[in-house]
Amino acid sequence: MSQPVRVRFAPSPTGHLHIGGARTAVYNWAFARRHGGVFVLRIEDTDPERSTEENTQAILRSLAWLGIDHDEGPDVGGPFGPYRQTERAALYAEALERLKERDAVYPCFCTPEELERKREVARARGGFAGYDRTCRALAPEEAERRISEGHPHAWRLKVPLDRGDVVFDDLVRGTMTFPISAIDDLIVVRSDGTPTYNFAVAVDDATMRISHVIRGDDHISNTPKQLLIYEALGYEPPAFAHLSMIWGPDGKRLSKRHGATSVEAYREMGYLPEALLNYLALLGWSLDGETTVIDRQTLIENFSLERVSRNPAIFDAEKLEWLNGVYIRALSPEAFTDRMVPLLENAGLLSSEEAAQRRGWLLELAPLVSERIKRLDEVVPMVRFLFVDAVEIDEKSREAALAKPGAREALEAAAEALKGVADWTSGTIEAALRALPERLGAKPKAVFQAVRVAVTGSTISPPLFESIALLGKERTISRLERALPLAG
Repeated sequence: MSQPVRVRFAPSPTGHLHIGGARTAVYNWAFARRHGGVFVLRIEDTDPERSTEENTQAILRSLAWLGIDHDEGPDVGGPFGPYRQTERAALYAEALERLKERDAVYPCFCTPEELERKREVARARGGFAGYDRTCRALAPEEAERRISEGHPHAWRLKVPLDRGDVVFDDLVRGTMTFPISAIDDLIVVRSDGTPTYNFAVAVDDATMRISHVIRGDDHISNTPKQLLIYEALGYEPPAFAHLSMIWGPDGKRLSKRHGATSVEAYREMGYLPEALLNYLALLGWSLDGETTVIDRQTLIENFSLERVSRNPAIFDAEKLEWLNGVYIRALSPEAFTDRMVPLLENAGLLSSEEAAQRRGWLLELAPLVSERIKRLDEVVPMVRFLFVDAVEIDEKSREAALAKPGAREALEAAAEALKGVADWTSGTIEAALRALPERLGAKPKAVFQAVRVAVTGSTISPPLFESIALLGKERTISRLERALPLAG
């Protein structure tokens, strides 16, 4: 790299951080870390009607949860702030004066109604529907007179009429060419004094000394305009890399119709941040075309734009869920317990004091649960039976196990067998119950499923013998006896 790597992620706080934006953040962050560079967070909050501080904080929370740390930003400061566009008005005003001094802009007095009429005429003729440069032809004295008289006006960039096509080398897509004849004399500052998107972004990236702009390919059409602004200001432009869109399984752009789209929604659904980070990295980039599980450090050490695909990435919810399960199963009992306890506390099943007192018991429970789930939101339903005095047996589970012939005899025999168990461990419990099917002349599955439903309230639970050991002798026998009236 000929210059220090400085990249930026610049979300608009008009909503929470969505999957596409998070993928862009991951790529910028990984690129910066790979090259020992700086990752800048800039908040583009110039839409006053939709931008909120609540959304800004949600974006910051989502990035922090994913482990994407930034070196400069609105919450940490830095040498090129402010890092919110609404606080950078003086910089945009200074840049406009610079353009005026370089004779690179001109005032446009055309009203919105006049501009729309011009566009309609151009469209009817089948020609270029951009601005016809009426005000560019005004004499400087006339323009000054109108300004001094208070005529409303915007400022437009003077696109060089003798310039060749705008060409740049995209680090993902290769050479990109845009005919200069198709580029309008774009407005850089509106009549109310506010900067347009392309002007503000170009000024921000230039003054923040951004070396690489890595963003979604929906911004490709903005790039030639921003390059012209760079030229007019006399700044060296950054390198550009445009990432393909993320599609849903139906081949259409990922949206709410495909399910959850925000990072916080996936957090609430029980996804681990390291699993989501891993999956986001794979939406358009690969380590070697084969490896799926890629930890944070491996991503940092190996990320490169050369391996970013030009093709749209397909968001596969099932693959993400599978990957999340892989990460959950890889957690140590201690680590999984640390993730499980807050869920139990939030569900009102456990207090922080109880969690501390029962740490050893929770560590025994942890592997029984982690091996059987793909998302953390499955924890509470699976283990609730261990924290309540009595379970409610739903009709579906009753019909599947307790309504079967011989279920009552199985429960009675199980209760009697367990009363004789002195050393209450999963091993002694299993030994006592394993003898029942043969003695009752019943199939093991029927016997154990009846016991499972009576004890846990469901046909699905952690391993039966270990669950009974954790539940305790008194509560187990009580539940077996309480379920007798429901058994066939």
